[in-house]
Order: sequence, then structure tokens, then C-alpha cells
Amino acid sequence: MRVFTLKLGDNDLQKGEYNAAYKWKLPGISCPTCKATWGGAGTNYPAVDLSVLPEARKYLKARLEEDFEEYERLRDQVSTLLPADSPLEPGARFGPLVGKARGPFSAFLHQYADILLVQPDVLKLLQDEGLRGLRGCRTEMLFRPKGIPELLDLHIEPRGLLHGDCIPKSTPPPCPKCGRDGFSLPKEPLLDAASLPTDLDLFRLRNFATVLIVTERFKDTVERFELDGLTFRELPLR
Repeated sequence: MRVFTLKLGDNDLQKGEYNAAYKWKLPGISCPTCKATWGGAGTNYPAVDLSVLPEARKYLKARLEEDFEEYERLRDQVSTLLPADSPLEPGARFGPLVGKARGPFSAFLHQYADILLVQPDVLKLLQDEGLRGLRGCRTEMLFRPKGIPELLDLHIEPRGLLHGDCIPKSTPPPCPKCGRDGFSLPKEPLLDAASLPTDLDLFRLRNFATVLIVTERFKDTVERFELDGLTFRELPLR
């Protein structure tokens, strides 16, 4: 099995841009145990609709929650909408992207490391080619110029892991209270082969959510149809 990370696309390979934020988000926190103030990046669930929660308005504005018990209460409400064992970190984001976008667009728009947008006809092509686990979500962005196809936001499941051998030995264990690991992405990432899903051709790492991973099938299909906007780098497995 060969897998590849999606590097941020070169500006020469991508067309279009956007300025948007997810509609709902968990607050950041100031942890009473490890004393870190943080809100994670990459834990995005665009297919999860928080409007069904009675307190949905509490998730609309990005903020820092000083009361950790209140953060846990808000987190636990959201967890009922997710599959069991889905990672939920401070700052996790949900629902549609809201903002503005200007095209025309490349097949994929990978403007930020943790978000991947795709043209609707490109998504259908990939699905028709048998690529697995590709789920496009509508956004609430205002697209310009008028009449161009609206990009879809790919809901990318957190399913693989960095291998422990590439994480510095000096890294302390995750905080027992907030779960923060506190290590940077290794310069030479190594993936845990046993942790990788066999039913998805696109996923993100559970222990470093800004790292997007695709299978060789995904890469080969993108290159065969000459779909622009993506840059690949193969990652080793152990």
C-alpha cells in the first residue's frame, strides 16, 4: 500500500480563492491542568449540522471558554452528533463554510492545509471511478463571478496515525485533562500502517488533523484525468 500527503498546492497550479470560516465551532480553552491555552486546527466536520442542538447559538462565535466544565458540556452535546470515538478538540469546527469565494477555480482548491474544496463535476468523476469515502458538502459562501460552479467542501474523516517512531522521545504524554499532545509535525512523517483505513481513499490523521492523506488510487486517478490544484508527497509506512 502506498499513501501520499496532500501538500499545499502551488499558486501556479491552483485557481481561485476564498475567505471563509465554519459556521459553528467549539470554544478554545485554557486548561486547568497543563495550563495551555489552545484551540486545535484541522478537526473539521462540515457534514455535521449543529442547528439541531437547543444551544446551537453558543457555537456561532469563536471564543475562549475559561470554565473547563462548560467547555466539556458543550463538547459532549456535539459528540452525540458524531460517530463513536470521533476526535473532538477545543476549536473543532462544524457545518458549512461561510464567506466569499472568487473563481474561476481549479479542480481542487487546497488553500489551507486542513480544508479541501472540489468542483462538483470533479467529485462525481472521482466517485464514478470508484474512489471511496468522498463526501462533498455545500457551503454558504457567496461565489463570484455569478454563474460559476460552486465548490464543495470535502468531509474528511480522521482515521490514521503518525507512527510513534517519528514523534520525538522527549514529547510528554497527552494532557489527561484536555488531551493536548504538544508536538510539532515531524520533518519526516512516518505513518502507522496498521492504523490506516482500508475503506477510504482520502482521510486525515487522528493525531495531526491538518495532515491530509490519499491512497495511490486517488493520486493515479487525479493524474490520469489531469485534474489541477493538488501536489502529492509519498509518506513511508511502518
